[in-house]
Amino acid sequence: MCGSDLRELACEIMRCERCRLSQTRRNAVPGEGPADASIMMIGEAPGAAEDLAGRPFVGRAGAILNRALGLAGLNRGEIFITNIVKCRPPGNRQPSREEIRACMPYLRKQIEIIGPSAVCLLGNVPAKAVLGMQGVTSLRGRIFDDLYLITFHPAAVLRNKDRMELFVSDLAKLREMLSVDHLPRDVKRNA
Repeated sequence: MCGSDLRELACEIMRCERCRLSQTRRNAVPGEGPADASIMMIGEAPGAAEDLAGRPFVGRAGAILNRALGLAGLNRGEIFITNIVKCRPPGNRQPSREEIRACMPYLRKQIEIIGPSAVCLLGNVPAKAVLGMQGVTSLRGRIFDDLYLITFHPAAVLRNKDRMELFVSDLAKLREMLSVDHLPRDVKRNA
């Protein structure tokens, strides 16, 4: 990770014991990517492969994400990727409200430090946690507050390959969100 603030936050996340997930994790997964990333992607929670590696989206869903990013003309190395919950829920279950509540201060701080121009919410859990919205099928591809794009979680694309074209199309919108001369978000809104 780049940026001392982001590194310090990652160290804090790796030591975190705010919820019961700290008792069952192998590794906390703070996220990865440049501290000055224009794009931030937020998933639900680490899976088994991520728990082992300590990195986000390295399993089968990560392979789908990498492929879709390439097809959309985006470079994963230029994107900060994280999750709502930083530790794996046992059995890959959805994170509980308490677990989400415990991790949200970390996510808010990551957004504050990075200051992305576009934030991609991957699935219902991030959409609900960040924007209070659900129903990814009807919300996907839409932009909220000139900052947040909602799309499918890569695991949903893995389960239903017919969604890949829509997923790539949604990710391509992230480039469009940056196209106002790469201006900071507060300047873009007034442009």
